[in-house]
Amino acid sequence: MIDDIPLQERASRLQAGGLAESEVSAFLRGLDSVRAEAGVGAASMPQAAAHLGRACREGRGLLERLPAKSKRDANERAAGHALVHLLADAVWRFFRAYRQPIYDVLTAQRTRALRVEELAWAGAALLPGILPTKAELARESLSLQLDKDGLEIHQGLFFGQLLSDREIGLHLCTAMLLPTAAALARLDEFRREGRLDLGLVRLEAKGDAGYLYFHHPRILNAEDDDTLSPQETACDLILLHPGLRMGVVRGDPVEHPKYKGRRIFSAGINLTRIYQGKQSYLFYLTRDMGLLNKMFRGLAALDLAGTLEIRPEEPEQTLEKPWLAVVDGFAIGGGCQILLVMDYVIAEAGAYFNLPARKEGIIPGCANLRLPRFMGERMARQAIMFDKTFRVDEAEARTLVNEVFPRERLDHAVEACVANAVGSGMVSAGGNRKAIRIQTEPLDTFRTYMAAYACEQGFCHLSEQLVLNLERHWNAKERRL
Repeated sequence: MIDDIPLQERASRLQAGGLAESEVSAFLRGLDSVRAEAGVGAASMPQAAAHLGRACREGRGLLERLPAKSKRDANERAAGHALVHLLADAVWRFFRAYRQPIYDVLTAQRTRALRVEELAWAGAALLPGILPTKAELARESLSLQLDKDGLEIHQGLFFGQLLSDREIGLHLCTAMLLPTAAALARLDEFRREGRLDLGLVRLEAKGDAGYLYFHHPRILNAEDDDTLSPQETACDLILLHPGLRMGVVRGDPVEHPKYKGRRIFSAGINLTRIYQGKQSYLFYLTRDMGLLNKMFRGLAALDLAGTLEIRPEEPEQTLEKPWLAVVDGFAIGGGCQILLVMDYVIAEAGAYFNLPARKEGIIPGCANLRLPRFMGERMARQAIMFDKTFRVDEAEARTLVNEVFPRERLDHAVEACVANAVGSGMVSAGGNRKAIRIQTEPLDTFRTYMAAYACEQGFCHLSEQLVLNLERHWNAKERRL
């Protein structure tokens, strides 16, 4: 959320932090001129972008004159906070005024389907100073999260505004449902070999089912920037493979001394990586708009002209298959979010799942949108905001878990579930999934949610509270990557 910095307090707050009056005055004048000219029309976008880019560079220059974020006194912290939010307000208004011409330029009048990360880097080239480049973020990643002033906040504001526009947002959401180039490049190999080693993911075809195994054994199959691409590639390959009729998601055995040799589903996002400043903001968007939304609604396709044809008033035209998750041990955070897009969930007796968002300080993906459908809003609020853990052997957990078996019977239970699912043919599977989504989550509902998520998660990801939470609940200072 962008904090309002009262007009009469802006100069005094910045100067109280030790910033020179002349530089503060020049920065505020530039910011006021940007605010005055925004929204004149598409033709004015380049000039407005140039003026805002200059103001952003001046604002970041003032931030660099302050001590490192963790070393600032109260006045310096107030000045830094004011600079970040003054820039955020100007950037938010700029994107609101020019989101359509910006998106049309980046996508060649929407004839190109660009993914979130492609838009981020193309946008940085089009709007220097306003959106961060890869190089700028690489430099910032050398700092701990607690010392970042938040270049990535502008990415959140950018995507928040794009997704707020219905036509743009639906185009972008659909673009993220296209199969990745990596999956298309390896489809023939997967069909021929029946298995692929994608490093942090293993992929196998067994009979009618494709098995996606999380393989990050050192950190309990946690997720991060490194796991996301192979996970989405594996998801695409299962959906693209003409001989497979459903997907199965499961964790591989891990190395942690407490669980050594046991399968674990997922420990969620790699919190140490966040604390160390190495985890990107774009992970949140690409994961939920790509990997998880593909599991939920399948793959989109380009039309004969090679462009996306968006017809929101018509039924979704996606290639989709049912998915089964097998929860060994636990499904924490992001692991629990995966269960919300599954068609069936089998769990090991004694396993548990939770959404420790309160202890982390971030929004738990699309759980706020999806979890209330399964267990009601009151219980969902308790899970998300009050850190409730669900044991799969208890009645409350059965809103999310279909069957529970002892560890030694899990493999047989999975085989039986797959055989039952595919035994009567799969002609209606995609149709039934599409029909259910009409009531539960049309693509436009997802778009609306992601608009809010994109903006709010940007501030959460860079918040001081996130760092304090990780130190308090995760002992983050003592952990190493």
